[in-house]
Amino acid sequence: MVLALALGNLSLCAALFFFEYESRKSLTLSTWAVARQCQALAWMLLYFRGSGIIPDLISIPFGYAILFAGVALEAGAFWEAAERHGWARPSAVALALALGLFLAAFFNDDPALRVAASALLLGAFYLSAAAALAQRWTDASMLRRFLAIAVGALALAISARGALVLVLPDGWGWLNGALIQMLASGAFYLLMLLGAFGYLLLSREQVQRELARMAVLDALTDVPNRRGFFNTLAPWLSLARRPGVPTALIVLDFDHFKRVNDSYGHSVGDTVLRSIVDVCKSQLRDSDQLGRLGGAEFAVLLPRTNLAEAAVVAERIRAAIEAQPVKSERAMVKLTASLGVTTLRADDSSVSLFKRADEALQAAKRGGRNLVAEAAPACVPEA
Repeated sequence: MVLALALGNLSLCAALFFFEYESRKSLTLSTWAVARQCQALAWMLLYFRGSGIIPDLISIPFGYAILFAGVALEAGAFWEAAERHGWARPSAVALALALGLFLAAFFNDDPALRVAASALLLGAFYLSAAAALAQRWTDASMLRRFLAIAVGALALAISARGALVLVLPDGWGWLNGALIQMLASGAFYLLMLLGAFGYLLLSREQVQRELARMAVLDALTDVPNRRGFFNTLAPWLSLARRPGVPTALIVLDFDHFKRVNDSYGHSVGDTVLRSIVDVCKSQLRDSDQLGRLGGAEFAVLLPRTNLAEAAVVAERIRAAIEAQPVKSERAMVKLTASLGVTTLRADDSSVSLFKRADEALQAAKRGGRNLVAEAAPACVPEA
């Protein structure tokens, strides 16, 4: 079993080497890769204990020291993945204490104490990994929850072996020493598999979440892109068919923004866009949604807001943009914006809604720009 653990970790190390060969991966993956290398080396050293090839005075203490370090780093990789970046110092302190306790047990004449110390200490490090996996439990995926429970249960099984060796050195009934050792070895093997496949699946899960997020998010301004904004708008269009408080839409376009890019370059233009988006956000509620439709054109969804209230918000945004020039490395850029305001109607589609809002926006531009224009109200049929 020890040889299987050594070869299994070596195989994972080889796969990771070729995975990382052509590109630099994240710190989390690098930490996990080093953890696997440490565990592979540790199990190989422990495989040769008692063989005469490597003296026990070297293979056992060095093997367990490297194994503790490997499991501590594996737990650290899970803490890093949970965005708890301060794990290194506590892990270093815990590792130093673990090494001290194990060496004290190793140089003791009682073999049971050595077994108990190694099992309890390794179990504690694996429990730390389970605690990292259990972070943000309510928002965690089913995969992360399963791994947290499974790793925690196996860590307790390993710790139980250490406790039983101390309390019941000869076993208890059918639960003899050989069976306890076999169960603990099986737990180590399962932890190797769960740690390997679980971590890689969690990494893939995170990449998929990031790809899904980037598909609906504008990378420059960190607000929803056109697709993301339309996804947010869809349920409000459905609600507009029911009687109740209306929902408003503002479409805004920065006046003559092309001149900024032509005069100062696109890097300055990007800086201006990011700054102006922050200005717009400061005028909105948490429930409002700002999105970038493309270029210098943005839209704002105002839930539970009528036309008059939306016009007040639009005027506030217009005044804030005009009053806040953006300082860049090359110039102080002052912008204005034209805004069109409308509300969602029962018969609206996204096409008709944006057509009406864009007509109001064009009216603001024809009026001289740096203006707010309201769309014509819906015609009320005569009785």
